[in-house]
Amino acid sequence: MVTGNPVGGASGSDGGVASGVADGTAPCSCAGRRSRRSRAWAELLRLPALFSVPGDALAGAAATGSAPGSRTLLAIGSSLCLYEAGMALNDWADRDIDAVERPHRPLPSGRVRPAAALTAACALTGAGLALAARAGRPALAVAAPLAATVWAYDLGLKHTPAGPVAMGAARGLDLLLGAAATTGRVRPALPSAALLGTHTLAVTTVSRQEARGGSPLTPLAALATTALLTRQVTRRSAPPARGHGAPAKDTGTASALMGPRRPTRNSGQESAADSGQEFAADSGQEFAALLTTALGAAYAGTAARPYFHAALNPSPPLTQRAVGAGIRATIPLQATLAARSRGTATALLIAALAPLGARFAKKVSVT
Repeated sequence: MVTGNPVGGASGSDGGVASGVADGTAPCSCAGRRSRRSRAWAELLRLPALFSVPGDALAGAAATGSAPGSRTLLAIGSSLCLYEAGMALNDWADRDIDAVERPHRPLPSGRVRPAAALTAACALTGAGLALAARAGRPALAVAAPLAATVWAYDLGLKHTPAGPVAMGAARGLDLLLGAAATTGRVRPALPSAALLGTHTLAVTTVSRQEARGGSPLTPLAALATTALLTRQVTRRSAPPARGHGAPAKDTGTASALMGPRRPTRNSGQESAADSGQEFAADSGQEFAALLTTALGAAYAGTAARPYFHAALNPSPPLTQRAVGAGIRATIPLQATLAARSRGTATALLIAALAPLGARFAKKVSVT
């Protein structure tokens, strides 16, 4: 319609259009729409929460005593896709509830179409399974039930008593995915998966009352769970069978199989070398123990205070803050689990994700 054209006035001539392009009105409008669309999808997918995902696979690799490799990276990619599939599917399934409780969310506000969210969930699930298949059959054998758990939670289990258990199982499976992709074995990672799953169960239980508030007993139970987990993960444990642990000593059988040694060193030199190796091993174990304690304290410090505040006043704002803190605390917990398995370098890598996640969480909510 010509009348009222904001660019060219009443004339609608080429000169009017050109002036609109020259003064930047049209390009700014397009850029603004793209920015709003990008932000809507960032809110739908809760992008800052992605920083809590790579640590699952890395902690799983560390639990097997192995350093992360190319297959671990495939497991991380699979985890990221399945995590985001769950986020999109979650809002699609809850769009009617969110229209009442959280109308500002992307779907009820109309900023993202429900069909687009469901399509994204399907595509991301397929991509996650494909990446797991590239990592090997053991990884796919874990990723398939992980994907099924995500869909079952979002479409049916979320609002039942089994919901938090399903979410905890999903996190545990995600850690096992890293172990399976890296070494093909999941048994050594089962204890770490159980600890991480327990933390996720506690956070999910609190999140069930973040929209309307609820009983103070729920965040209080989560606080107690955090204390118990902190105590458990900071306990000294035996080094893994191989990988990050101290080097095994030679046995008589092994020496016989290796044959006689060349006389390159005298016994005093060999004794000094052995002592140096033992000192290095002891120093490495001591550093791993100190790092485990420090990261365990960071985990407790991240989650404990918001849980305590929510227990004193279980209002929606404080409960949502507690849930956000619980999600952020996942990262130091993953790092603690890796350090506990003598994966010090892996633990430091995971811990470096925490400040990045906290920074982006100031721009886009993780809940």
